[in-house]
Amino acid sequence: MNLENTKAQMRKGILEYCILAMLKNKDAYVAELLDGLKTAQLLVVEGTLYPLLTRLKNAGYLDYRWEESTSGPPRKYYQITDQGSGFLDELHQSWISLNTSVAMVTKNNNKPSKAK
Repeated sequence: MNLENTKAQMRKGILEYCILAMLKNKDAYVAELLDGLKTAQLLVVEGTLYPLLTRLKNAGYLDYRWEESTSGPPRKYYQITDQGSGFLDELHQSWISLNTSVAMVTKNNNKPSKAK
């Protein structure tokens, strides 16, 4: 089994939650979202982010607006909708529950293996 593939799948699984959380208090454009994810060591490429943003918009969780930029073309700023805020709250509760469960399972079972 490929470790990098497994780690990538784990990151993808929480990406919606992270994006909605990032947009909860501040609208952002794609470069800002990518920078925030990179700062958190969740490396994501634009090719992954754009389809996710489109899915979240189509589901009614995000909206966007265009703003002129002083340093280039207009930027598409994403903002969370009321429906998206409700979904974020549900994801947050699920994350707390999952995190607690995983911590319980791995607490005493995640010690390094002894070499044979």
